[in-house]
Amino acid sequence: MAITAAMVKELRDSTGAGMMDAKKALTETEGNMDEAVDWLRTKGLAKAAKKSGRTAAEGLVAVHVDGGKGIAIEVNSETDFVGKNAEFQEMVGKIAYAAMGVGDVDGLRAADIGGKTVEALITDKIATIGENMALRRMASLEGEKVVSYVHNAATHGMGKIGVLVAMTGGDEAFGKQVAMHIAAVNPASLSEADLDTAVVEKEKQVQMDIARESGKPEAVIEKMIIGRMKKYMSEVTLLNQSFVVNPDLTVAKAAEEAGATITGFARLEVGEGIEVEKEDFAAEVAKVGQS
Repeated sequence: MAITAAMVKELRDSTGAGMMDAKKALTETEGNMDEAVDWLRTKGLAKAAKKSGRTAAEGLVAVHVDGGKGIAIEVNSETDFVGKNAEFQEMVGKIAYAAMGVGDVDGLRAADIGGKTVEALITDKIATIGENMALRRMASLEGEKVVSYVHNAATHGMGKIGVLVAMTGGDEAFGKQVAMHIAAVNPASLSEADLDTAVVEKEKQVQMDIARESGKPEAVIEKMIIGRMKKYMSEVTLLNQSFVVNPDLTVAKAAEEAGATITGFARLEVGEGIEVEKEDFAAEVAKVGQS
């Protein structure tokens, strides 16, 4: 496929690689962005394994906790302006309360609020506010104690990132610190046991390819991979990460000192993983001129 300047720019922005290296990576991988990132990492040309993950969708994440259960929901809108709208916020709050009584997002869409389903309520708000909206997802968490945190709050219990932490022992103050850590660092899983095996194998393969580029013997490479995968786990699993409140401790060690055991977490960020198509500005102007 044809490699465009926009594709090269996107890969450069997400990896820090040079222009010619980014173009060669895309050529070698036939324009596959994820494979191109891995190709650059294998050649040692990517400064970081950052994915572009454009997240331009707007709206709010709301959290609600009652006893040993917590929920987080994401309701999207087209613009950030609507997220600051009191009418929109009121609707999101009602949906969050309704989520406490259902098991998944489909059940939430069908849940009753004042004689209307959540889906119908959203449809009505689309008509009155004049902007497209959608209930995208929800997460629920149960435990002996569930603590919530909202980052970049627009109003009470709603903002751009919502986090739930379940634990036994400890106190709410420690739970809030852990939730803030999760909001900032975005771990992939609680522990190595919970990490997607496909993700682990992909990372291991990338690290092996990087090591082989050095020309070292396979026996040496195997020992290198053990160390590199240990470092990887310390970066992506919550319990093995350095605690942002006290980087000298892992989160697991900090929990131990606080008399707590973290049993689970959930994190929702507005627009996370949604790719919004962007049109070239010059093409857009040309299109307007033709109309």
